[in-house]
Amino acid sequence: MNASIYRKLAAHLDQLPGGFAPSETGADLRLLQRLFTPEEAGLAIHLSLDRDSAQDIAAAAFLPLAETRKLLDEMSKKGLIFSTQQDDGTILYQAVPFIIGIYEFQVNKMDDGLVQDLDNYWNTIKPRSRSKTIPQLRTIPVGESIEPHLEALPYEQVYELVKTHDRFAVAPCICRRYMRIKGEACDAPEESCLVFGEWADYYIRDGRGRSIEQDEVLDILTRADAANLVLQPTNSKDIAAICCCCGCCCGILNGLKQHPKPAEIVSSSFMAQFDSEVCNGCWDCLGRCQMGALIEDSDCVILDTDRCIGCGLCVTTCLTGALTLVRKFEVDILPVPDTFDATWQNISRAQSENY
Repeated sequence: MNASIYRKLAAHLDQLPGGFAPSETGADLRLLQRLFTPEEAGLAIHLSLDRDSAQDIAAAAFLPLAETRKLLDEMSKKGLIFSTQQDDGTILYQAVPFIIGIYEFQVNKMDDGLVQDLDNYWNTIKPRSRSKTIPQLRTIPVGESIEPHLEALPYEQVYELVKTHDRFAVAPCICRRYMRIKGEACDAPEESCLVFGEWADYYIRDGRGRSIEQDEVLDILTRADAANLVLQPTNSKDIAAICCCCGCCCGILNGLKQHPKPAEIVSSSFMAQFDSEVCNGCWDCLGRCQMGALIEDSDCVILDTDRCIGCGLCVTTCLTGALTLVRKFEVDILPVPDTFDATWQNISRAQSENY
């Protein structure tokens, strides 16, 4: 293994949103070696969160254009970078974080070997504080949980978000596929990762997902509600994807679950409110909550608002109306960037100050 080029790549990925923490055992380099050839690793360090043409990247890397374009196209097919075609036919290429990005883009390549390398990596890195980071995903309520009087903004409502797009794809959930290979997956639907617009084009083009129409998107969201899945779109008004997450398999949601006060770090505009006078003690809501925010009491439940992320799952199962959603105080609502690229840029700037 040409360790030096993989160390440079690891350092490059560590500057991107979410980072790529080093492993003292070298598991980080072995994981990158599985994914990237040395030539691809050498070229990848010249890509950034800005979208560039093959010509510009070739110039930066001091490589012939034809060789550069061939490598870039192959890296895009392998899910190591993102690419999109402009109206004039020009293809632009972009670096993507390890999460969300490279990891998710390996959904059709996930096998025992990759799972083992991922386990070896994740088990040998030191966790970093999330208290000052900007989330890549945000939590929005399931469709029927928002009352009209809340006057939710379009980007806070899942059906409104879907209606802003005309190209859709669905792919297997990378987290549940990963856990299924380990023999530890839950029974939630695996084909539940929704992607939109140019991300849908990217997924369809390289076979990571299949093209679907809007009505199937809505069907998948309905099934996600029935399966107790939390809706987590990209943290942007113009969404690239919606993850339908469970607290057992999903890495990001599980990370929130491990935090003592998930409400403090999640990007969400809502929280649950509980009226004990209306509760009939059926406890149907307990199995819906992925955060452990609802605790069984003698004749009703107790709501721990520090753990509530405003997903609305408890609300849609509460037939008495004891659980409802309310808007957080504006000071507690994190701003939502217009695009996911803008989110990445904001995270990258904030991250450079924290690490």
